[in-house]
Amino acid sequence: MAVEIERKFLVVGDGWRAASPVFYSQGYLNRDKARTVRVRVAGEEAFLTIKGVSVGASRAEFEYPIPPWDARELLRLCEQPLIEKNRRKILHQGFVWEVDEFLGENRGLVVAEIELPTEDTFFTRPDWVGEEVTNDARYFNSNLSHTPFASWK
Repeated sequence: MAVEIERKFLVVGDGWRAASPVFYSQGYLNRDKARTVRVRVAGEEAFLTIKGVSVGASRAEFEYPIPPWDARELLRLCEQPLIEKNRRKILHQGFVWEVDEFLGENRGLVVAEIELPTEDTFFTRPDWVGEEVTNDARYFNSNLSHTPFASWK
């Protein structure tokens, strides 16, 4: 089984902005707590992803490339609103950090994620990484599509 181990943090400052962004558009065909089914267009690539329930920072994840034209049609079937964001990938001390600057109804939210080989893997945070929100379900992309950041205020 494929397992994703990911920790998520809020972002502070602007030190992450130097990396080039890639536009992402993604939606959910299913947002059930036990499983989510996501369609994503990332630049010129597209993926169908199935994720299981999170246990700590881990969960089952199965991701498959699909033709971008199929993904764009599938996005029309997804729950609205879609998640739109610019993602930057930044290498820091041997790990790739993915920084998502959200757009649309989630504008103003910037989150950094790091994927790890084990939950107890040691890593150092770049100076632009702030509070950890790994276990705060509000920050799950699937929940942001249902309860956007703009509605939190």
